[in-house]
Amino acid sequence: MKGFVAATLGFILSFHAALAAEPVFPPASRIGIVPPEDMMPSKRFSGFENQERAAAISFVEMPAEAYGQLVSGLTKEALKRQGMSVTFRENLKLGSKTGVLVAGTVVGPEAGRKWVLALKDGDLTALLIAQVQGGSDGYSDAQMRSALKSVALRGPVSLDEQVSALPFRVNDKAGFRPVRVLSGSSVLFTEGPLDTIKAMEQPIVILAASLSPPPPSGERRDQFAQAALNSNQILKNVTFERSESFRFKGQEWHEIVAKATDAVSGQPMVVMQTIRFEPDRYVRMVGLARIDQREQLLPRFRNVIDGVDMRP
Repeated sequence: MKGFVAATLGFILSFHAALAAEPVFPPASRIGIVPPEDMMPSKRFSGFENQERAAAISFVEMPAEAYGQLVSGLTKEALKRQGMSVTFRENLKLGSKTGVLVAGTVVGPEAGRKWVLALKDGDLTALLIAQVQGGSDGYSDAQMRSALKSVALRGPVSLDEQVSALPFRVNDKAGFRPVRVLSGSSVLFTEGPLDTIKAMEQPIVILAASLSPPPPSGERRDQFAQAALNSNQILKNVTFERSESFRFKGQEWHEIVAKATDAVSGQPMVVMQTIRFEPDRYVRMVGLARIDQREQLLPRFRNVIDGVDMRP
């Protein structure tokens, strides 16, 4: 009897261990992992985090063809320019998945340790970025590597499910339709038959929630907003028509309207960027359209951001 009880107990324990080792997929994500102890799915981005330990693992989904370019940017020299000193690099083969894992230290405001895993399988390239801020506390190198190597990929998730998992609700789409969700925290809308817009054939609206607290109020936010718009790679010759802060619905907002040139087609464009600040986060809207669509589209861009509610 004792042997039977011991065997049964062993089976139960091993069964629970097997369950615990199952990969967990954040809502609407094709990427899942066995997260480190006490890491929970984030409400701010696609991935997991433990704010008490200042640790997070975020996921980014990309097309399969992005893998080569992504890996070419994981060199020591390229990562050093981004503030990461690489101390470890490993080529991985995880079942049918091919990948590269690098680890190192980060200097600057978010100093700490960082791990980056690029992985390709079938039609998907997965980018997993893990970071622990501070010194040697938080999670160990072994824990983070183990979590990243437990990565699992699943089939496509419906666009409606991806939109419903965003950290905000879009109550008024103003006639635009969603075509793509990125990183679990941003969504791209358009109007027209095309899902991929290469030369501003159709208007574009991008909504993105922040992963970090906003800058202090006042002049710093004006500088922040202008720098955010100028940092994009799809516009050139950006000329501000107006750049202003205001209060609306009890919150601080900042809005820019500018003229610019599409970097691909050379077509003149109008751009609206509106940022709504909350104490610990913000949501940003960028609307892009041809100059001849200005009068009809700028009010609709504003309707989209006005109707956004952040989820708790």
